[in-house]
Amino acid sequence: MRFLPVFLDLKAGPVVLIGAGELLRAKLRVLAAAGARIRVHAIDGNQDLSLSSEGAARIEIATGDPLTADLSGVIAIVCAGAGDVGVAMSVRAKALGLPVNVMDDLEHSSFIFPAIVDRGDVVVAVGTGGTSPVVARRVREKIEALLPARIGELAEFIGGFRKSINERIAEFPLRRRFWERVIDGPIGASVLAGRKGEADAAIKAISDPSAFARADKPEGSVALVGAGPGDPDLLTIKALRALQDADIVFHDELVSGEILDRIRRDTTRVPVGRRVGKPGIGQDAINKRMIEAAQSGQRVVRLKGGDPFVFGRGGEEVEALRAAGIAYSIIPGITAGLGGAADFEVPLTYRHEATRITFLTAHKARDAENVDWSTLTDTKMTVVVYMGMTAAPAIREGLFAAGRSPETPVGVFSRVTRPDAQGAIGTLRDLPELVRRTHGGPAILIIGDVVRHAGSLRRETPKQIISDLLDAAE
Repeated sequence: MRFLPVFLDLKAGPVVLIGAGELLRAKLRVLAAAGARIRVHAIDGNQDLSLSSEGAARIEIATGDPLTADLSGVIAIVCAGAGDVGVAMSVRAKALGLPVNVMDDLEHSSFIFPAIVDRGDVVVAVGTGGTSPVVARRVREKIEALLPARIGELAEFIGGFRKSINERIAEFPLRRRFWERVIDGPIGASVLAGRKGEADAAIKAISDPSAFARADKPEGSVALVGAGPGDPDLLTIKALRALQDADIVFHDELVSGEILDRIRRDTTRVPVGRRVGKPGIGQDAINKRMIEAAQSGQRVVRLKGGDPFVFGRGGEEVEALRAAGIAYSIIPGITAGLGGAADFEVPLTYRHEATRITFLTAHKARDAENVDWSTLTDTKMTVVVYMGMTAAPAIREGLFAAGRSPETPVGVFSRVTRPDAQGAIGTLRDLPELVRRTHGGPAILIIGDVVRHAGSLRRETPKQIISDLLDAAE
């Protein structure tokens, strides 16, 4: 880390801004929005700064040479579009020990401008050491999406009570527990929901802050969270918040490492899933461990690949939580069928061609044997099969026996949305061979005419792609 993030006190003195043109005006808008007092040297002589009357009140137009100007009381110098004057000003600033930024010139800058997330009293600065402002802006956008809109109001609210509460609680750990309970509980929720008056009355009603901090263990809860098919960027914002708030996460074996990395570092992680052919701890044991964790006051996340309610046994877990009286929430995820269809550009429905979708699962041959394939022969129906690699021969035979054409287009898509995703396209006749060509799962099978519309099979060679599409079109 070359640049240490710091926050300047803009009330301590003016900022000197030197430059010309739109670059000068862009930096001026940033400084004015932050509430700075600004002394502007427009070296091109154009003093039309196009600011609101409120911003203009904090701006001084300087007409002298910035290289000889009095810098007493100045807290920082910014050069934007200043050319050689900026370089010379950098030398002078460094000699005086003043922070200086020369736009797009790390060599002559002692500080850089980060990308800023401004939520009032909550300000987040994102920097890349000056190497890639575009990356910093992209990170800022993601943070802006994650932060509640009123997080700054919550910080301001706490700041208004912090001194009086801290004076009434001597022990630092107890103070921290008090504020954690405020932020994570109904008072914080009221502020974030815009009910500041309600929150104000609630905190004033706490007669003994120490007793409030020492209150009985908090009520535990369970969130059933869909992790999606593998790409961590497909997690919902609500899912990310749940992972960051969790005390313990029970996760499936197939949840990707990149998604597990989004869990808060000090959170306990417990793998509870199993893969085909390998032993697991069993659903009853998973339910029992979740309930026990919640009853101990922990915030529990049950992290499941795809969506909890699409072949994820989420319904069974909800029934167990209801019976135990545990508070729970459900955060849906992108199911693998939808993720795979998007990844390989297969429209699951298509006007006049595919008007129905059926999702089914077939772990093993006996699962496929129990399916009533006669209901799946409609050529305008797209069939999406989960966990069907092992049962591929039985699936093919079942559809054949029910009357589905051997020439029906089929796609096998494995590890969808992940960097190592693979796809193979052919016909129902070739299904077992298509499975072999994908080199391991988890995978989904998409059966129906819509497979003809598949886009690029990104991980295969152009020759193989053409061959697959020709096979599907025959």
